[in-house]
Amino acid sequence: MYFVAAVLAVLSGLFYAAGHHQIGSLGATMCQYGGIFCDSPVLVLVGAGFAAAWGVLVSVR
Repeated sequence: MYFVAAVLAVLSGLFYAAGHHQIGSLGATMCQYGGIFCDSPVLVLVGAGFAAAWGVLVSVR
């Protein structure tokens, strides 16, 4: 789950950059298919937080 949380955190940053037109044509394509995430990248970041919290809760030590 930590891997999923890390991937979602990176995606949140990418959607933030795409929403502010900082990564060129890739950003335009990202916002075409995931427009809500370009408008609110914090939604993906919250998902990353939930994934990290889930990873902590189900961690076996």
